Amino acid sequence: MSRLQTTDGLTDEQTELVKLVREFVDEQIIPVAQELEHADEYPEKIVEGMKEMGIFGLMIPEEYGGLGESLLTYALVVEEIARGWMSVSGIINTHFIVAYMLLQHGTEEQKQRYLPRMATGEVRGAFSMSEPGLGSDVAAIKTKAVKGAGEGPDTEWTLTGQKMWLTNGGSSNLVAVLVKTDLGADSVYKNMTTFLVEKEPGFGETAQGVTVPGKIEKMGYKGVDTTELVLDGHRTTSAKILGGEPGKGFYQMMDGVEVGRVNVAARACGVSMRAFELGITYAQQREAFGKKIAQHQGILFRLADMATKVEASHQMMVKAARLKDAGERNDLEAGMAKYLAAENCADVVEQSFRIHGGYGYSKEYEIERLYREAPMLLIGEGTAEIQKMIIGRRLLEDFALKG
Repeated sequence: MSRLQTTDGLTDEQTELVKLVREFVDEQIIPVAQELEHADEYPEKIVEGMKEMGIFGLMIPEEYGGLGESLLTYALVVEEIARGWMSVSGIINTHFIVAYMLLQHGTEEQKQRYLPRMATGEVRGAFSMSEPGLGSDVAAIKTKAVKGAGEGPDTEWTLTGQKMWLTNGGSSNLVAVLVKTDLGADSVYKNMTTFLVEKEPGFGETAQGVTVPGKIEKMGYKGVDTTELVLDGHRTTSAKILGGEPGKGFYQMMDGVEVGRVNVAARACGVSMRAFELGITYAQQREAFGKKIAQHQGILFRLADMATKVEASHQMMVKAARLKDAGERNDLEAGMAKYLAAENCADVVEQSFRIHGGYGYSKEYEIERLYREAPMLLIGEGTAEIQKMIIGRRLLEDFALKG
């Protein structure tokens, strides 16, 4: 292990777990990532390996069959996995967010129904806020749930609309979907509800009134399936409302996205570290003008800048995770971590790409894949502009003028 991305104060159990994951990444992910990514092939064998390691239940409490680990532990694991191949970390990210939302906001019946099977990976989660006509403007969603007959948990609802950008949209069998429920609340945010939609894995009509059209072709972030979700008169009941009560969906989703931003920061840290590793290795192998290019001041300055950004991002991510674990508000730190780590990642990857010269443009070299993956982190879980709005508003709260 290098001095970069070390984390003070870890327990022996945390240290050992991160070490095991790093070994898994080095042995099972990095050797096959290029081939699978170029083929846009789902990493089934890697996923099975993660199931066996208990990673799908990492933060699910032991009483529900999980490992009961902290957000920090999870973030460190994600960092290692993203270092191997970012798409694999995406497979567990949305699953983890749904499990977290169930744990924090679900009824006891919902927890008992889903969490034990999510811990083993039998139930795989995805969540859905965005729609084709909007991105970060969540309040403008048009997908609706119309209330029907019945009372209590048996109250009937019909869901209709089109959702967009579901990571794991095809491979999942449980989707947390944010919809409008116009029940006359005085705020648009209180007229939104999260429904738990069960479906079969795959594409086409995967449940009554639920269609997953197919994979969206992307520049990078391949292997993992990113899809649309079409709801056409999907019939459900209040028993499938997260928490059992309508009108709380926006706040539930934002809670999930908050920890998701720590996750994206961790992914950016992992990709940055891999880009740095590739760059500093290549710089010590390649010769130009009679010496290794690492001995040229221009390259040495790049390496110094890259390493500093790798380290700063990691420490900001760790702080955000620890605040959430302590039960404290962390929207400021999570926004800062996601913004800083994603921007630094894009820069570190580009600098490593430049160090590789013409070879960086070749699909034979790993940095070419990282160069296509890094941009997703700039927009996933909220764009840089959204992060800066969150950060700025929180700063105005903390530094408000007195009197």
